[in-house]
Amino acid sequence: MKQSFSIFLAFKYLKPKRSFLSVVTLLSLLGVTLGVAVLIVVLSVMTGFDETWREKILSFNAHVKVTEYGGVIQQPEPLLKAVKKVDGVTGAAPNLEGLVFIQAGDNVHTPMLRGVDPELERTVSKVPNCIVKGEFSVGYGEIVIGRDLALRLGLDLGDSLLVYSPQNFVSQDELRLPEELTVSGIFDVGMWEFDANVVLTSLSTARSIFNVEQGVHNIQIMTAEPMDAPRIAHELQKSLGPYFDVRSWIDLNRQMFTALQTEKNMMFFLLIFITIVAAFGITNTLITLTVQKTHEIGLLKALGFANRRIVAIFLWIGAVQGVIGTGLGLGLGLLALKYRNELLNFISAQFRVDLLPKELYQLSQIPAHTTTGDVVTVCVTVLVICTLAGFVPAWRAARLEPVEALRNE
Repeated sequence: MKQSFSIFLAFKYLKPKRSFLSVVTLLSLLGVTLGVAVLIVVLSVMTGFDETWREKILSFNAHVKVTEYGGVIQQPEPLLKAVKKVDGVTGAAPNLEGLVFIQAGDNVHTPMLRGVDPELERTVSKVPNCIVKGEFSVGYGEIVIGRDLALRLGLDLGDSLLVYSPQNFVSQDELRLPEELTVSGIFDVGMWEFDANVVLTSLSTARSIFNVEQGVHNIQIMTAEPMDAPRIAHELQKSLGPYFDVRSWIDLNRQMFTALQTEKNMMFFLLIFITIVAAFGITNTLITLTVQKTHEIGLLKALGFANRRIVAIFLWIGAVQGVIGTGLGLGLGLLALKYRNELLNFISAQFRVDLLPKELYQLSQIPAHTTTGDVVTVCVTVLVICTLAGFVPAWRAARLEPVEALRNE
């Protein structure tokens, strides 16, 4: 009952009145609302980027990659059989890859060319299921390219292009002519880095281009659980010996995912200052309130109101403002996330600015995923800050002497 009276007074003091104090209170609430909304939006988008890139990388690349020190795995067949026996491995496929020069008319590009086994590739990559034109056919003299690369070079099904290997330019003993390949399929995995910079052909065609008589550059391995890839990579490394280098997709992309997590943490640290600034507004409002209510505070203390109950009034005021601001901010943030891409397209059309270049972000839309952990972290942090914002005014009010407070006019 005693505690409820402190809450009753807190709500009584929070009732809006047509005064300067009520305006400052509303501005403080607005600051908390905007701070929470911005934090929710930014953390959700950063999480969305992380998960989308992870999904796109795993849709194009296998989970584990095996290479041999020296460049070429001369006998891939025994290695493939050994890999498939490992618990958790669902597929394995040989791979030849390297940078090439592609010429289509007057247009030139330098993508990564991969020579693959068409049947085994289906067990380690989703590219065969992402064909939007033609079919996944990589017979000798055929090539499958990404949609963005096709648009850049002006290519369509049945068109021919010339593929130059780096050996064409460095060989001093013989003149190597480019390979003429025909576009048999166009894929779209939804990630610019792959759709514009990777092409696939057969192993035999790739051997001719790279001047490799036999063998492959690496073995691509798919696992049942992507997060289990480090364990499988470790087991394979022990069984294959020191002549092989075995890396999981986490090892190969560690720098990018570490940068994303660091950026997310830094954004949270920097944007939380918006809420801290709003909390100073709450503190200022409560200090002004203690001045206005000095007479009432003195009367309460004269009636035997304990200091802790006086402190509780102002802490409750800060907490209530924090709850209201956090609730409104959470709603505003979720609403902004729901219509984020519509808002992006509207701003881009109005100001004729590409806010999400595919070449830089490798995505055509803003990804977002709001996790429970992010929401709880934001809400708890903001509520603690807003509650502590009432500590200084509460301390000032508790120090008032009843006689001096009652004399105050």
